[in-house]
Amino acid sequence: MGIDLSKMTCIEDLRQVAERRVPRMFYDYADSGSYTQGTYRANEAQFQRIQLRQRVAVNMQGRSTRSTMVGEDVAMPVAIAPTGLTGMQHADGEILAAQAAKEFGIPFTLSTMSICSLEDIAEHTGRHPFWFQLYMMRDRDFMERLIERAKAANCSALQLTLDLQILGQRHKDIKNGLSTPPRPTLANLINLATKPRWCLGMLATRRRSFGNIVGHVTGVADMSSLSSWTADQFDPTLNWADVEWVKKRWGGKLILKGIMDAEDARLAADSGADALVVSNHGGRQLDGAPASIDALPAIAQAVDRRIEVWMDGGIRSGQDVLKARALGARGTLIGRSFLYGLGAFGRPGVARALQIIHKELDVTMAFCGHTDIENVGPEILLPGTYPQPAGQ
Repeated sequence: MGIDLSKMTCIEDLRQVAERRVPRMFYDYADSGSYTQGTYRANEAQFQRIQLRQRVAVNMQGRSTRSTMVGEDVAMPVAIAPTGLTGMQHADGEILAAQAAKEFGIPFTLSTMSICSLEDIAEHTGRHPFWFQLYMMRDRDFMERLIERAKAANCSALQLTLDLQILGQRHKDIKNGLSTPPRPTLANLINLATKPRWCLGMLATRRRSFGNIVGHVTGVADMSSLSSWTADQFDPTLNWADVEWVKKRWGGKLILKGIMDAEDARLAADSGADALVVSNHGGRQLDGAPASIDALPAIAQAVDRRIEVWMDGGIRSGQDVLKARALGARGTLIGRSFLYGLGAFGRPGVARALQIIHKELDVTMAFCGHTDIENVGPEILLPGTYPQPAGQ
């Protein structure tokens, strides 16, 4: 007997189903952080400390959550974040998520480390514009080819990730022996035997490897050769001159992801990028860094609207989106929230996650006395419950 999607009333409902349906190594890959996972947990917990200021006797008719992100119209100030291995949460996962985002009216971002390729997304969305995420890699020729492929696929913005020069240690991935596809060990086979829906989906698709990389890099034809290539590729020498190198070759809207410091935010604004994302990589890199929502106000103040400020990390509801907006975020990115929906139900699950977030955003905004997301500011928050820049 199937589960009634209408009974999925919050993101936590979707998470519980995803945990049952997705193989352990891939569920843990999405739903964990580095080292003690302190920052990963803080991202979500710090949102809960912020209290909302309820208003009454306010006309709540004619509400609008519509906004823009880097000049693109969005149904709400939310975009789907780039997440690696999305196609291992559910067969053809990136395609399904991109289709759901297109239908809802928000941007979808494809990760370089995706299972489905740039060309797959373009083909299955009718060449609807989407965003692409890029890492700084030692192989500059490959980077240039990736940028050209993104242009050919009709990508309308490029996200450059700045906080993955080296990989944070993620204990669950090490213990699970994370690999794509899963190695046929006894533990993996036993776990896969309990996930028949996932297995049937994977058997029905040819997309089981890194579609943007395998076959596009000299010497990388399969997963065994890919592993050694990726271990060498993330460039630890990344600096602001490299950002300029990417900007010149891309020539379009550029978003810098991974900013957690006010001085770095000012440098990002000086670089000429169009937006920055306040992000600690979902708590998957530097454990012990502050929650993204705690870092947001100081960064928004530091750049003083010279560049669009967005944030990600810990967003599990429309209320979280509203709180981020109140504290200076023009837009937000969601990763785990959509992945739970995808792992649980595929494309309809992603659509349900977006519906849940939108409903919570819309209703909460009304209770706080606003009918237009463009007018929301810190006045909707109770003083003393939300982070402020130093000196205030």
